Amino acid sequence: MSKRPNRKSLPKAPVAARIESFTHDLRGVAHVDGKAVFVDGALPGEEVEFVYTDMHRDYAEARVWQVITPAPNRIEPRCPHFGVCGGCSLQHLDEVQQIVAKQNLLMEQFRRIGKVQPEEVWPPLTGPHWGYRHKARLGVKWVAKKEKVLVGFREKASAFLADIESCAVLHPQVGMHLRDLAEVISTLSIKERVPQIEVAVGDERTALVFRVLEAPSPADLDLLRGFGLRFGFDIYLQPKGPDSIFALWPEHPPLLAYSLPESGLEFHFQPTDFTQVNVAINRKMVNRVLAALDPQPTEEILDLFCGIGNFTLPLARKAAHVLGVEGGADAVARARQNALDNGLDNVAFHVADLTLAQDSSAWATRSYDKVLLDPSRAGALEILAYAGLWSAKRIVYVSCNPSTLARDAGFLVNEQGYRLLKAGVMDMFPHTAHVESIALFERDSVFNSK
Repeated sequence: MSKRPNRKSLPKAPVAARIESFTHDLRGVAHVDGKAVFVDGALPGEEVEFVYTDMHRDYAEARVWQVITPAPNRIEPRCPHFGVCGGCSLQHLDEVQQIVAKQNLLMEQFRRIGKVQPEEVWPPLTGPHWGYRHKARLGVKWVAKKEKVLVGFREKASAFLADIESCAVLHPQVGMHLRDLAEVISTLSIKERVPQIEVAVGDERTALVFRVLEAPSPADLDLLRGFGLRFGFDIYLQPKGPDSIFALWPEHPPLLAYSLPESGLEFHFQPTDFTQVNVAINRKMVNRVLAALDPQPTEEILDLFCGIGNFTLPLARKAAHVLGVEGGADAVARARQNALDNGLDNVAFHVADLTLAQDSSAWATRSYDKVLLDPSRAGALEILAYAGLWSAKRIVYVSCNPSTLARDAGFLVNEQGYRLLKAGVMDMFPHTAHVESIALFERDSVFNSK
């Protein structure tokens, strides 16, 4: 096996090329001497000069050095830190064209990986392009040479934190106060022992969870309490694992909450619970799921990877009964409490690792009228092995990874007798290459009759 070249041996001179298309992570694709080059910061149709950043056997990686002929959809990035900070990768592409590119990518993945295509493409679900992130994990680093604390995201393709003072995609309650965060941490006696901050923004409250590798002094605790009081943050500390998190200010803060007004629901959650980062898109996504699944008052529905009940409870407003299944016991406990808080008694929840066989689980081996799935990036192929037993008339699949959605769609269509009726993307993460999508499958009566 040949060794990969040392980065010091990469060609130094910029190389001119025409960008032909996008990669799966929306970098530009060029070919030089018959080899594919994935160029960060380049758009299809552009003439650019690039410099190599890495070399592999079958392809190379590079970044734009100079744009010679820009694409008509290239725009000036809004953020002054774009290109250095790794939090965003697409601010140079017109916002409308960002979601078009993601929809094209989804359709290409269906064709190439799943060997399927939807009978209809949904219009993309879009929302705010700035200040949309309600959840984030910020890195923290005391840099002795600069005598300052950095708070934010890592530099692009680097382990170092970017030196930024604000973030336009974070909710402004946090994004406009990165400098204030850095300043208060710099006054702590343990400033070198604070590696990250977990951010969670609810409808009414904002929580910051400070990871601390050493116990703060009484003076440190007073400084953090004062910071929370001044800027309206709930302050939590995490000395060890997730189970060690406790509230510092206020001493007993209420849980964070977000609402789904059209369903008349409110969800409570802890700062480290999984919730969707984009509240506006989440509301539209839930509405699309409800319209696609079309729950009826006589139907029983299975909700897999249910989390804290984001889809389970809206479905329960319309169906006879909904069963939610999730791998995390804490999330299931929160889902149960959210059901009680919203006065729903036609729901039940199970804790189960959906990446493992469920042959002994009665819920997995029985029939349902309809099924919803919202898995992690790994997809849902393991649990979809039971789709034949469910015999569901409809399946709605919400995905954060178009390649695993395409793979699983191929399984449902080509092996389980479903039709891929509709599919489309949602602009959950503007200015990034992250693609959130949704697909509707319906049982093929011709297949059933065979």
